[in-house]
Amino acid sequence: MSDWIDLLDGTSLAGWEFRTRRDGAWIPATEHLWSVVGGASIAAADRRALDLAPGAGILANGATGRTSDIRTIAEFGSCELHVEFLIPERSNSGVYLQGQYEIQIVDSAAVPDRQLRSGSCGGIYGRWVDEIKHPYDGHPPRVNASGKPGDWQSFDVTFHAPKFDAAGRRVAGARFARMLHNGVLIHQDVVCTGPTRGSWKSHDIALGPLRLQGDHGPVAFRNIRLRPLD
Repeated sequence: MSDWIDLLDGTSLAGWEFRTRRDGAWIPATEHLWSVVGGASIAAADRRALDLAPGAGILANGATGRTSDIRTIAEFGSCELHVEFLIPERSNSGVYLQGQYEIQIVDSAAVPDRQLRSGSCGGIYGRWVDEIKHPYDGHPPRVNASGKPGDWQSFDVTFHAPKFDAAGRRVAGARFARMLHNGVLIHQDVVCTGPTRGSWKSHDIALGPLRLQGDHGPVAFRNIRLRPLD
């Protein structure tokens, strides 16, 4: 089995690149607000913003969280992933396996289990029917394991990439074999019929980057580790 890979070296943005979506295509972002910092906490003057302290070890998308997405230069297939994140009140982000399948990050601390949706924290985000402007095939978490805004939280994911035969035909869809949110099981054996909304590509692929959403609100990440399973 492969070793774990630390995707954030703690002091720089080496190994990452920046992309923004324009006219339906992902293009390089010439400007961005991502940086490596030493601390992240809810801002005293605005609980929807983050205060960021100088230092190392944490990846953040700025105080207001309106910047490009960030993705690994390296591409991966099946993998185990551990990632920790922190958001302020009412913020929103996402972790995209292969750049394709979004695990939602959002302030869901007060949501009852019966009201959980694919857009709740830890949900596998839905796909999209553009003709009727309607989502489908989303998967809400089994239970609400969310921490409070300002808490460090974690996802631990075992993910199996789509499989293709020798002719390039897809023979199996992407599968979330197991996912924990703050140590609580929230998904098991969830198969995706295709990429979720906002995906890197419109079709399933064998390899893709780990992508973090940067334009929906402030978010900080740390301890981003991945172990390839292929």
